Order: sequence, then structure tokens, then C-alpha cells
Amino acid sequence: MNNSWNKVIYKAWAPIYDTIFNAGSFSKAREKLFKDIHFQPGEKVLFVGVGTGADIDRLPYEQLEITAIDYSEDMLQKAKDKYRNSRITFLQMDAQQLDFTDGAFDYVVGSLILSVVPDNRKAFGEMVRVCRKDGLVLIFDKFTEPGKGLSIAKKAIRHVIKLLGTDIGVSFEEICQAKKENIRLISDEGVMFGNMYRRILLKKLSKT
Repeated sequence: MNNSWNKVIYKAWAPIYDTIFNAGSFSKAREKLFKDIHFQPGEKVLFVGVGTGADIDRLPYEQLEITAIDYSEDMLQKAKDKYRNSRITFLQMDAQQLDFTDGAFDYVVGSLILSVVPDNRKAFGEMVRVCRKDGLVLIFDKFTEPGKGLSIAKKAIRHVIKLLGTDIGVSFEEICQAKKENIRLISDEGVMFGNMYRRILLKKLSKT
């Protein structure tokens, strides 16, 4: 996967994305994304890879200061259209190189983005960087199960799936390895298709 191909494939996905990835099991999984998180008015939230904005209405966005970025202009336009009259700031930006200062946000949300970007370790590092100390990083994505490799069937189709704009062979444990001293795991739970799709909540350590 690379950014040029992602622009092409997500231009094709944009018109039908919500029909597939914000319906049925995906919708139910997204409903669990912000459970037990008590947002306070005025807090700053960054959506990294906001896509069509499928997760935004699942938190009290009118009370928050929300910034939403995506590399695909077509996906981002879908989100803009949904929240045309909101105060949300939408920006076209690469998740691997966020144009924000360190610690700029109280919450950083990455929903189905780390399995998409060419360099997910760099993207994750950027997410941690722009989160304030003691802030929360929230991830919803598909990952391989810890300690388990891909099945023969998944290995056979992995490269084909990549052509559709995502990777089924990503290990979150490998992604976060370089930042393990900067974060603390709060929760990690399977929310769809067993443990394939996980909701991961991390706290950025105040000592860093």
C-alpha cells in the first residue's frame, strides 16, 4: 500500500463506504468505541483518518473542539457534507506526518487507519506525539491476535486485500513497540469477529 494508491482506492470506496463499514456488525462495534469515556465540554479531540465521519456522531461533538483529518479528499468531503453546519475543523492531511504541535489534543482517535497507512508505526507515533500528557489514544481496527500468525488462508489473500486499501496482517503489538515507554494500556478488547477487530484504549504517560 502507498498513499497514491490509497487516494485512488478510497475515491472508489467513498460513495459506498458507509453502506458497508457503518452498518450491521461495524455499526454495533462503533457504538462501543467511546463507552465509559466521559468527555468534558471544550476538550480537544483529533480524529486521525476520519473517513466519512462514521464515528463522530457517537460522541457529544457539539460540546467538543474537534479536528478531523484524512488523506483522501473524497472521504473527507463525505464527512464535511454530514457535518456541514458543525464547528468541526476538517483538514486534508497525512496521518504519518501530522501538522500539529506536541500534546495538542486531549483525545486522539484512530478508527480503521493503522491497517491502511503505508507506515503504521510512524502514524501511531504521530498519534501519541500530538496527544497531551495523561490524554487518551483510542484505536478501533483489525489486528492479528497476539502470539499468533496469519492462517494459511489469510496469508493467501493478504496481498489481494491490500489492493482494496487495507491490511489483514498488522500486529498492534509490533506497531506500539517503539512507544511502549510513552503509553500505558488501559483496555484491549475484541469488538467484532472475535478478536480480529479490537478496541484499544491507551493513556499517554505524564512522565514523558
